[in-house]
Amino acid sequence: MTKIRLISKVKCLVIPLLFTLFFLQAEAVVRKNSVGIVWVNLPTKELPNRGTHTTYKSSLVDEEIGYCIYLPPSYSSKSEKRYPVIYNLHGNGGNELRTIDSAALLHEGILDGRWPEMIMVFPNGGHSTFYKDSYDGKFPMESIFIKEFIPMIDKTYRTISEKAGRCIEGFSMGGRGAVRLAMKYPEMFCSLFCQAGNVPRTAEKYDMSNKEEHPNSYLGPDKQNYIDNDPFLLLKKNIYKIRGKMRIMIACGTKDKGHMPTIREFHQSLLENKVDHTYLEIEGLAHQRTKMMGMMSQTWFDYHVDSLRKTKAIK
Repeated sequence: MTKIRLISKVKCLVIPLLFTLFFLQAEAVVRKNSVGIVWVNLPTKELPNRGTHTTYKSSLVDEEIGYCIYLPPSYSSKSEKRYPVIYNLHGNGGNELRTIDSAALLHEGILDGRWPEMIMVFPNGGHSTFYKDSYDGKFPMESIFIKEFIPMIDKTYRTISEKAGRCIEGFSMGGRGAVRLAMKYPEMFCSLFCQAGNVPRTAEKYDMSNKEEHPNSYLGPDKQNYIDNDPFLLLKKNIYKIRGKMRIMIACGTKDKGHMPTIREFHQSLLENKVDHTYLEIEGLAHQRTKMMGMMSQTWFDYHVDSLRKTKAIK
């Protein structure tokens, strides 16, 4: 039995390991650039039920960019209905296919009546961008996601295209990106779920004596760029748009030594800024996404659903 410590207002939970979901590999089908981003990745295995892979044209990089999307069972038959959306951001080295197994879990829960029908979207965030804009303009991943991708999804699909119906989450690099984007654009998301996503103090990482080290090689020589991308500073800057207006959940394994320290620090910052949130430490778990999801499979989307119910996006 694996234990999960829930450090918040609610009680401690003990959840058994239920299953490990499949991992979907991808085949690169278009050219790579210098940092290894492949803009379109075709599935090499069948996608989960009601999941599809497609592309859209980005004007910011003049490329077709791949993404995956899950549409719920009634999407085709209820042509007037609009659905809330979960944006799932993949981890370092991944692409739009890496975390599509989350859609399989969501679909199973919808069919079982555990969760209401929702849309789930999987953008391509590049291999190591951390969902930030590069200082040289070559990889504007934040701008692509915020200014192009989300508006495209809202225009193409019947989403609830406002904060009340929009959730963001991710594992590792995806969790780190989700936290920073939620802190920077709190008016866009009602619910945040950080799954073992490192939360560094970016401004303190500024050191041009090590120009080749990340984030220096990506964010460049201007210190303001580091300040503008620091989630701790963004939290304070946007505190009145976050406190009481965005629900935040953070989960990490106690053996995840590379991520646990900064996650604990961010948890403490949320407490100091009186931001109510749910914080879980999973006893004995390392940096293992599918294992974390399997352990919490019966409740994995509960937090988003509760957030959406509070905004009245769903009943």
